Parts: sequence; C-alpha cells; structure tokens
Amino acid sequence: MTLQTFLLVVIAAGLHATWNLISKRAASAGTSFVFSYRLLSVVVYAPWVVYILWNDGMAWSWPVVLFISLSSALHLGYSICLMRGYKLADLSVVYPIARGTGPLLASAGAFLWLAEAPSTLGVLGICSVVAGILLIATQGNWRQFAHPQAWVGVRWGLLIGLFIAAYSLTDAYSVKVLLVAPVMLDWLSALGGTLLLAPSTWMRRTHMVQQMRGKWGLALAVGVLSPLAYILVLYALQNGANVSVVAPLREMSMMMATFAGFFILKEKVSPVRWLGCFVIIAGVILLSGH
Repeated sequence: MTLQTFLLVVIAAGLHATWNLISKRAASAGTSFVFSYRLLSVVVYAPWVVYILWNDGMAWSWPVVLFISLSSALHLGYSICLMRGYKLADLSVVYPIARGTGPLLASAGAFLWLAEAPSTLGVLGICSVVAGILLIATQGNWRQFAHPQAWVGVRWGLLIGLFIAAYSLTDAYSVKVLLVAPVMLDWLSALGGTLLLAPSTWMRRTHMVQQMRGKWGLALAVGVLSPLAYILVLYALQNGANVSVVAPLREMSMMMATFAGFFILKEKVSPVRWLGCFVIIAGVILLSGH
C-alpha cells in the first residue's frame, strides 16, 4: 500500500468518527434523520457529479446499473438494520459485533471473490484490528454475552456486519472492475436510497418535520462528511488498495473516537479500551506494510 492510499484511509477514518459522533446527537430522529442527511448529501454533491459528467462522462452498461442499484439497496438495508438493531438490543452488543464481523467478512469475501491473496502479516493485521474493536466496544465485559437477550444483539450485529461486508465488496467491484468514478457511485447510491425512503417519508411528513426540528444543521454536517469519508475509501480502492486491507483500516475510526473522547470530551477511558487502541495500532502497522 502506498503512503498516499494509506493517508486516504486514515483521513476517511477520522471523518467517519466525526460524523458518527455528530449523528449520535440526532439518534432520536431515526429514519427521518437518515432520509434528511441522504437528501442533503445528494444536493451538496450534485455540482461535483455534474462536473464529472461534463468533463469525463460515464460509460453505462447493465452491470454498472445492476451494481449501483445493489449498492443503494445494501447501504439502505445497513442503515435500517442498524437502527432496528439498536432499538431491539443493547448498543454494547450490536455495535462491536457489527464493526468486528464487517471487516472480517469483507476480507474473507475479497479473498474468495476478488482473488486477493492473503498474507500472514495481512491476516494477523485483520485479526488484530478486529480484536481491538471488540476490546474498545465491550471494555472486556464478556459476561454480557451470557444473557439470552444479548443473543438478540448478536444476531442483529451479525446481520449488520453482513451488510457492511456486502456493500464493501460490491462497491469495490464497481470502482476497481467496472471503473465507476467513486463520487458517481456514492452519489447515485445515495440518490437511490433517498428515492427508496421518499414514499414512506412523505406518508409521515408531519411527524418527520417534528422529529427534525433543531437537527437540520446536524443533518447537513453528516450529509457532507459521511459521503466524503466513503468517497476517499473508494478512491483508495480504485488506486489499487485491497479490500482485505482497507476494510479493517477503516475501523481506526473507533480508536480515533476513543482518543477524541479522552482529549476533547475529557471522558474517562478504561485500561481495557486503551489496550484495544494499542491492539488496533499494532494491526494497522501490520496492514500498512502489507
């Protein structure tokens, strides 16, 4: 992996951590917030899309249409399942399972479908990052998984992780093989998701306006930062980076969020979470040399 590609993923991870911290402040708005920030992202990034179409154009084919449509459905399914999982199960169970299994499944899929060659250092790096994620998110409290209710969260976490892996592989194929411009892919995917949500949002538009009161500034921030974070990841993939490397590296956002909580929000961080950060750093070092 080149230094430029590595820096793209690092910046993307920082943006990912930032927009997730912002979106947590609007969690009560649920699907209304998802629709709002997706709609705003479509509007904000439209000039960039027009510029690309005007200068470079776009080669349309049935595989391109299929994979863009699939991307829209998978990203929307991820968002809906994430909110549903958080509603039915504990965040402390759903989140670590989802963020841990996502890169693991994506890497396995890349080895099988995209013919990426696994290396010993790469596999060790992937496992190290996943272990660090679980340490940060659970703080070493494994006993919570002994309760029957926790397994509801495990099932939702696995489903969400499957969506993460699926859209990671689908989008990687789009930019690496079908040569779709990353900005075009993300924008068309967001447009598709917005259109899919539009009918239900219109039916409950009064409730949606109430839920979004005072949250439009947050939606705009997420609508700008969330696509940008993912576009940088797509550019890294298009520049030749492997999914099995990029998918785990994206999870540096959890480590960054922990550091931000400690240095900016003055939160107390347990020794187990610090250990998780150092385990992720070790995984990043292994992956960066892969």
